[in-house]
Amino acid sequence: QAQLGESGGGSVQAGGSLRLSCAASRSISSFNTMGWYRQAPGKQRELVAHITSGGSTNYADSVKGRFTISRDNAKNTVYLQMNSLKAEDTAVYYCNAVGRFTSTVYWGQGTQVTVSS
Repeated sequence: QAQLGESGGGSVQAGGSLRLSCAASRSISSFNTMGWYRQAPGKQRELVAHITSGGSTNYADSVKGRFTISRDNAKNTVYLQMNSLKAEDTAVYYCNAVGRFTSTVYWGQGTQVTVSS
């Protein structure tokens, strides 16, 4: 079992920045991938970015060049640095992790990001 806890959401004006954190209850080395998804009202949940245990990253086209995902193994935490925020980035952001050996999928409770134009 694992728990994921997000923090860092909030309200910001367009062009601003936020950094989301996802703290895991166990070593993040035990996950194949960790990532961030988001869900805006009336829309499906979509992948924002993910990072593998080896450090490879992948981003949605809509956030490339603006968002950066990173991990701190010592703190068992994954971050999402979000710069140049746009109104369309407004959503609930969820942390996600996939277990290395069981492929169990874990989700955090979500954190709201609101960008005003």
